[in-house]
Order: sequence, then structure tokens, then C-alpha cells
Amino acid sequence: NPANEIVEIINANRTSNKLPILNNNPGLGCMALQYIMECGGNCSRNNTSSCTPPEVDITEVFAPNCGVELPTIDIISGRLVGCNWNYLDPLEAYAAVLVPDNKTLSILYQKNHTEVGVGLGRTGNKKPFFWCILFSSGPSNSTFVVDSKEMVKQKHGCFSGIGSTCNSSSKLSSMSGLSSCLLLVFIYFCSLCFNI
Repeated sequence: NPANEIVEIINANRTSNKLPILNNNPGLGCMALQYIMECGGNCSRNNTSSCTPPEVDITEVFAPNCGVELPTIDIISGRLVGCNWNYLDPLEAYAAVLVPDNKTLSILYQKNHTEVGVGLGRTGNKKPFFWCILFSSGPSNSTFVVDSKEMVKQKHGCFSGIGSTCNSSSKLSSMSGLSSCLLLVFIYFCSLCFNI
């Protein structure tokens, strides 16, 4: 599952900068997928997205759609959203789409984050690919808890926190061996470059 691989990249990057790892939360992951599904095809030809669903949708639409138990909904402490007209493997998506600069890196490195969820997918053929990371600062393992009986089966894309593979496309494939090796080089480069 490439969404889980992006969480691994996030946590490797945080630990290389002496920050605690984040809990991989399936409720947040599912909500991140819902977030990008609402973006539809809102991606320019130069791979930028201005998609910002209303804040209220996160708790009143995405959470119920994902079977998140209402009393466990907490604060979303950060979000990163990006798009590309081509599918990118997890490391490329992380570096080029989600965390391409100091501004986005500062969101990743916020100390108050405790949990993370990643969603990725596209709304149909010939549509752009979207990636979304949602962060929470709530108590780990007790926020955005999913009632598995209530979770709506996702028809497109995939999200982190679960073991299943992506729905819909062979293009949503896992990270290649080469990308795995590049991950370590990338993390080392980031720690030298940004010196955070």
C-alpha cells in the first residue's frame, strides 16, 4: 500500500530530525482519501491544486463516511495536499508533490502532531492523481477511531493505516527497490539541506 509507504517516509524523516514518530491512523487516512475525492479534477496543467474543501466537511462529511466514531473526532493539526497528472511512486510523490519546500516541511516537522493519515487516488481515468496527508494532535490511539462495521468501502485509491492494497489501478503500485534505496539518500539530503 503506497499510502502506508508515505507514512514510513514521513516517520523516517521525522526521526532523522529527532522528532517522534506519528501513529498511522486509519480514520485519518480514510478522511484524507475522502478529502482528495472531493477535489475531483481540480489540478492545473502545471500540477498545482487550489482544492480546499470546507473545514466543516472534515468532521461532518468525511468522518461519518469513514465510520469514525463521533466522540473520538479531534483537531486536525495540519494538512498537505498535492496533485500530479502522472502517477508517482511514494518517494517521488513525497518529495515533489507533498513536501517540495521549507513551508511544507515546517508542517511535517510540527512538534504537536501525534497521528497521521495519508490518502491517494484519482476520481477517474484521464484525471489527475491526488495525495493528501492529514495530521492530528489528539491523544495517540484514541482519536479518529474507526468502527469497522460502519466504514464505507472506498471505490478508488487507498489510504494508510490498513493492510489492504489500493483499489482501481495497477498504476497505484508499491515503491520499487530503487526507490527504497533512494529514501535513505533523500532523508540524509533533507537533514543536511534544511538543517531543521
